[in-house]
Amino acid sequence: MTVLIAFATVEGQTAKIARFINNVAKNAGFNTKLINTDEMSSHVSLDDVVKIVLLAPVHERRHPESFEAFVASNRDALMKRKSLVLSVGLKAAFASGREEARDYLNEMLMRTGFEPDATALVAGAVKPENYGYFEREILKHVVLLGRKIDPQDGVREFTDWDELTSIVIGFLGGSGRANQP
Repeated sequence: MTVLIAFATVEGQTAKIARFINNVAKNAGFNTKLINTDEMSSHVSLDDVVKIVLLAPVHERRHPESFEAFVASNRDALMKRKSLVLSVGLKAAFASGREEARDYLNEMLMRTGFEPDATALVAGAVKPENYGYFEREILKHVVLLGRKIDPQDGVREFTDWDELTSIVIGFLGGSGRANQP
């Protein structure tokens, strides 16, 4: 049985999460196909795929275009398999931002017409070395407003690896365990 893990990434945290999910699935006894929708050069065969995990980050209220295009163009084939969609973002790291994070996920699902079996919000990371002046200011004065988090302190990961493992194992129906990256 094969699990397709299709992702897009902007700063690298979602790629790290995708690799982690790949390990969880393998440890649970599944074969895996790991694809980055930004690097796809041809059609992906879903013939041997029984379950699908789709994940992408949210930046400026949207998931990456390549990810949404992949989901929309493969919608019918994806919906024939058990699916989990993970939306990765900083808003998901804070109770006060989870409703907005859920809205971003719902908006993406409406745009693509995809109806997954399960969804979850996953907290992302702050990676200041990837930001220009504008992005650092938005992060500081909008996303992290009122929080005692200084982007100047460097990379800060909010991903809860244990929770993510539970979500993925619950979806896969297994009991495997992956090591934290």
